[in-house]
Amino acid sequence: MIAEQLPLFPRKNLKGEYGPPLASAKGPLTRNSSLGAAIVGFKDYMIRQGFTENTIKAFLSDLRILAGYLGASRAIGDIGTEDLKGFLTYLLHYRGKPCKPKSYARRVTTLKVFFAWLAEEKIIPTDPAAPLVHHRATTPLPRVLYEGQIAKLLEATERLMRQGDARPHLLVSLLLHTGIKKGECMNIALHHLDLSDPSSPVLHIRYDNPKMMHKERKLSLPAEIVPVLRQYLAQYQPQERLFECTARNLEYVLDNVAELAGLEGISFEMLRWTCAVRDYKAGMDPEKLRRKLGLSKVSWEQTEKKLQKLAAPAL
Repeated sequence: MIAEQLPLFPRKNLKGEYGPPLASAKGPLTRNSSLGAAIVGFKDYMIRQGFTENTIKAFLSDLRILAGYLGASRAIGDIGTEDLKGFLTYLLHYRGKPCKPKSYARRVTTLKVFFAWLAEEKIIPTDPAAPLVHHRATTPLPRVLYEGQIAKLLEATERLMRQGDARPHLLVSLLLHTGIKKGECMNIALHHLDLSDPSSPVLHIRYDNPKMMHKERKLSLPAEIVPVLRQYLAQYQPQERLFECTARNLEYVLDNVAELAGLEGISFEMLRWTCAVRDYKAGMDPEKLRRKLGLSKVSWEQTEKKLQKLAAPAL
């Protein structure tokens, strides 16, 4: 059934390429365009949207396998759900190579993202990948802090603040209220904080990389963080970034606070999930929470399922 063998790896000495073109896209894509041409267009879309290099390579690799199975010249408008189900069956049982659960799950994601893009751009009338069941590789639920543990953690940071160090309380409060990632936290510049209205402070999440601009967002902060922030600024006197230290240094801060509070394993990731669970329990609109966390719709699909389990009442 393999109609065309498509190259997977980039040509040597050509920086920035994710493999040679599958087809030369002439004019806008239509439902009659070939699968190969659509993959070229999708590659350009991923680059514009700021997909990571590893994601682009993985998605293109998966789509080349699809093109090998269906034929790169197949019209995208003629590809239906049954074709994609046949492809997934081929991966599991007939390709002759093992398909681990994690790889299988990623390839389903690839199909969903690729065909959702084609449908959203109205290149094809419907999304044939929408009905596919998305069985991801099983991963344990993330650890989160209970309300009692949060209280202990904040008691420890407040005690340190009374002793003259506002950084631990600022860091923990910021992460619990915003759910930002470690990299986003390290990237906060002083001018990203808007304290012009102390009753409604705002944090702007920015990215230096233009390709990541779609992740930028505006987050509200609690009014009580303003005096903490001012104490911190007076104490540490940062010049450009809010935290002018290494990420590892802030991890040590969290480790120290956790020890003082009698807790274990406090991390950026745990506080991010704790923030998300608290917001979810409080009834925040799921779409608003997705945007607050800076997640894509595909990533949110599995994140929301985990939040539902974490926020559910005990059985």
